[in-house]
Formats: sequence, structure tokens, C-alpha cells
Amino acid sequence: MRKSLLLAGFALALTLPSVAAGKSDDALSAYERKDVAALTAMAERGEPVAQFRLGAMYANGEGVAKDAEAAAVWYRKAAEQGNPAAQNNLGFMYGTGEGVPKDAKLAVAWYLRGVEQGYADAQHNLGMMYSEGQGVAKDAEAATAWFLKAAEQGYAPAQNNLGHMYSNGKGVTKNTELAVVWYLKAAEQGHANAQFNLGLMFAKGKGIAKDAALAADWYRKAAEQGLVNAQYNLGVSYANGEGVAKDAELAAAWYRKAADQGFANAQYTLGAMYADGEGIAKDAALAADWYRKAAEQGNPAAQYNLGVMYANGEGVTKDAGLSVAWFIKAAEQGDADAQFNIGYAYATGEGVALDSGVAVDWFRKSAEQGHKDAKKVLSEIDQLDKNR
Repeated sequence: MRKSLLLAGFALALTLPSVAAGKSDDALSAYERKDVAALTAMAERGEPVAQFRLGAMYANGEGVAKDAEAAAVWYRKAAEQGNPAAQNNLGFMYGTGEGVPKDAKLAVAWYLRGVEQGYADAQHNLGMMYSEGQGVAKDAEAATAWFLKAAEQGYAPAQNNLGHMYSNGKGVTKNTELAVVWYLKAAEQGHANAQFNLGLMFAKGKGIAKDAALAADWYRKAAEQGLVNAQYNLGVSYANGEGVAKDAELAAAWYRKAADQGFANAQYTLGAMYADGEGIAKDAALAADWYRKAAEQGNPAAQYNLGVMYANGEGVTKDAGLSVAWFIKAAEQGDADAQFNIGYAYATGEGVALDSGVAVDWFRKSAEQGHKDAKKVLSEIDQLDKNR
């Protein structure tokens, strides 16, 4: 069975609604006590900070039943009085369709009102709208400009995303050294995506001297916050002994954390470790279970390996038909081994009706990708045809 270890890629993150803004000590005190009655009384008197905080309580289900519609109502009251945090959060709700009909243009309109007051969350979120082309024409330069405004205020999500823009040359001239600078600013504030991205920069030597140990350190910081890509990459570090002492058991442990969150590559790799008894007790049934989880998410290597297990009856009841079905899923994604195995199945009638023409078609697909056995079979078929 084949097993590959891959690094996960960069990520942009959309900030979640703020829950702290304004200067009303009474409202803050009521909010901290989760005194809904007192906060409601202040909000009904028209105090914008109380209205905002009451909206936050309904949005997050703090002291009251979670109610997105009620949250939007109170955010709107505060937003119309010029509270920038409420303007930002109301924009967020229009962007996601929580508590109000989804409307990207209205989201942008409310972000703009927050932006006019220099509110960093709104600047960042407006940058996201330009980055994704939601409610406005897609514009990487405008996205970068808004990320910069928020980043300069010390807003970690914007610093991370600005690093992403510099790393990939989106909206700015590509500059991996500046990317590292911005990732570091966010990472030092505990921003998990930035910690992960900084780890990638150290791992690849992009914008900074290559350093596997520092890469692993930053992966660990993000992984301990539950970031699935970082958990997976830390597993890779332990599996390969990159920046840390090689330790198959710790690799399996970190893969398991990522796999439990549904990360397909981790599920596949964990399956391979169960299949091989590497860092974990050998267990064909568990290997098949993890391959299946990854395969159902479209991971071609897992689809192929699950096909092999059905073909051999390893960890599952032997079933040639299911074996071919999984090989087909992998083959359709260009897996040469799966294409060869389908050709073999049609040539022998294992799991499918015998069909030499279809067999040759699959052998040819595999051979075109350089598969040696497929080339050999096609050569033998050509020789037989010539001798007839």
C-alpha cells in the first residue's frame, strides 16, 4: 500500500463577530454579570453599548437562548446609532445570513460604516469581501489595502491575511520576507492560522532561513489550539524526524487529532499506520475504517487502498465488486495504479463482467501515466495481435 506525507497549504480566515466594544461601565458590568434584565432595560432606553452587548448575548447564547434574529435586531439598533462594533457584526450577519436574509451588498454597506470610524474588524472584513468578490467586484489590491489598515492597528487576523497576500503576490508584489514579518506579528498574538503559516515558511525556507525545528515549534503552537492543518503537519514532522526526534507514536497521536476533526489526509495516513503497524498496534479493520473516512471525502490514495483491502479481504469482507468500485473512484481522479487494477479486473472478470476492450482502455490510461506493468501488458497484447 502506498503512503505519502504532504504539507497542508495556507489559509485565509474570516473574523468572527466581536463581543466587546464601547465605554459604558454599566453596560459592561451587566454584560459581565450576564444580567439580561438590566442590560435589556438599558438597551430599551436607547443606550447603544447596551444594545450591542445584548445583541452579542443573543448571538452567542450567553445568559439567554441563542437567537440570531434577536441579535440582529439589537445590533441594528446600536449600529444605527453609530456603534462601529455593531455595524461590523450586523455586516457579518448579512454576510452569513444569520438572523437576517443573506445579502452581501448590505454586508459591505455596514462594514463601510464601521470602516468610516476606523474600526479594525470592519476593515478586515471589508478586505475579505474584496478578496472573495462578495458584494463588491473581486479586487486583490483593495483587499490588501484594507487588510493593511487593520493590520497596522494590530489586528491579528488582518496581519495573517496580509502575510498571505505578500506570500502569494495577491494585490501586492510578492515578498516572502514581508509575509514572514506579518505572520510573525499575528503569530505572537496567538493567532493559530498565522502560527501555522509561519511554520510553513520556516519549513520551506520562504522569506526566512529554513529551520525545521522552528517550523515544528510553530506547528505545535497552532496544533495545541486545535488547528487541524497544524496537527497534521506536526504529525508529518514526527513521522519524518523533521525538527523533532523521529517518533511514530507521537506522529500517530497528532494524525489522530486531525483525523478526528475530519481532515482527509490525516485519516488516510492514520489508516496506513494501522495497516503497517507503524507507531500504533497493527489493525486491518481500523485501517479500513480510516481509509473509508478519507475515501468518502474523495481522497484518491485512500480510495485505492480501500479497494486493495476489499480485493484481499483485509479488515473487511472480501468483495471484488466493491474493490473495483473504489478503484474506479480513484482512477477517475487519475490514479495510475487504480487504472491498472481496473484493467486487470475487466481482463479477468473479477468483480465486473469480462470485457477485454474496456480492460485495454484502462491499461492504456494507466500506461499513459508511465505505469510499467500497464505498458508491459499493452506490449504483450500488441505482440499477441501481431502473431494472429
